[in-house]
Amino acid sequence: MTYEHPLAYLLAMEGLALLRAFTGEHADGEGRRFTEERLAEIRRLLDDERLAGPGVEVERVDPGTGYRIWSAGYDGPNAAFAADTPAVAAILDKIPPGDALDAACGTGRVAAALAGRGHRVIGVDGSPDMLALARDRVPGVEFRLGDLTALPLPDGSVDLVTCSLALTHLPALGPPLAEFARVLRPGGHVVISDMHPESLARGFVPTIRDAVGRPGRIASHRHPLGDYLRAALAAGLQLRACEEPRVAKEGPPLTVAEVLEKWEVWPWALAALVPEATRVADANVPSIVVWHFQAP
Repeated sequence: MTYEHPLAYLLAMEGLALLRAFTGEHADGEGRRFTEERLAEIRRLLDDERLAGPGVEVERVDPGTGYRIWSAGYDGPNAAFAADTPAVAAILDKIPPGDALDAACGTGRVAAALAGRGHRVIGVDGSPDMLALARDRVPGVEFRLGDLTALPLPDGSVDLVTCSLALTHLPALGPPLAEFARVLRPGGHVVISDMHPESLARGFVPTIRDAVGRPGRIASHRHPLGDYLRAALAAGLQLRACEEPRVAKEGPPLTVAEVLEKWEVWPWALAALVPEATRVADANVPSIVVWHFQAP
C-alpha cells in the first residue's frame, strides 16, 4: 500500500518547476517572476481547504490481476499508444517480413500491425483475458499463454521480437532481454517500447479500480535508461536506435472540483490545477522510450 495525497502531488510539481528554474532551464528571462509566482501559488495551495482533506491508501496490484481488471478498457483511450505507435512503426517499416514474436502482446495491437506488414506472428502474454481479446482482434495469429522470463518458444525461432509497454512491470530487465536474445535468429531484431522513467517519476502508472471501487496502481518499476542498455548488451544485442517521444499533455481546463472528483484514478489530472508549474516541470520530458536492438 502507498499513501497518495493531492496536495503532495501539487507541491511536487511546484518543486520540479522551481528546481528547473533554479538551474536556469526556465530561459525566458522571467526567472524571478516565475519563482515568486510559484512561491505564492504554494501558499495558496496550502491554504486551500479543498486540498486539506485526507489522501487515499492505494494498493499496488500485481500485473496479472491489474491487467485482468484493465483488459476490457485497455484499448482506449490510451495516451501511451499515441506516444509509442509512430516511433515503433518507423522502425518496423524498415524490417523485412519474417517470423515475429509479439511478447506481452496484450490485446493484439502490435500483433495486428506486424501481421499487416506480412510477418508470421506469434503473440505471448501472461493474461488469459488479454489473450482472449487478442484472438478476436487478430484471428490469423497464434497466441500463447506465457511469461516474459520464460518464453514458450525454442531457441533461434524468430526474426523479430516486439515488446510494448510491459517491461516496466518487471523488477529486472536482464531476464526478459536474455529471453528475447535466446529466441532470435542471427541478425534478428528487438523493438521495445516502454514508459519513460521520467514519466513514471511523475506518477504515470497504470491505474485501476477494484470490484468495490477502491483505486489501485499496477506495480511498475522505474528503470533508468542505462538499465535497458546494460541488459541488452549483456544479452549480446547491439544497439541500433533509441527514441524518446515527447507528447504534449493537453486537455480542456478543469475546475478544482472536477480534478478532485477524478484524481484517485488519474492522479496526473491534478497537474491541471498548476498549469504554469506543470508547463515548466514537464518541458521536453519524454513520455515513452523506444529501443531497437539487433542480434549479431
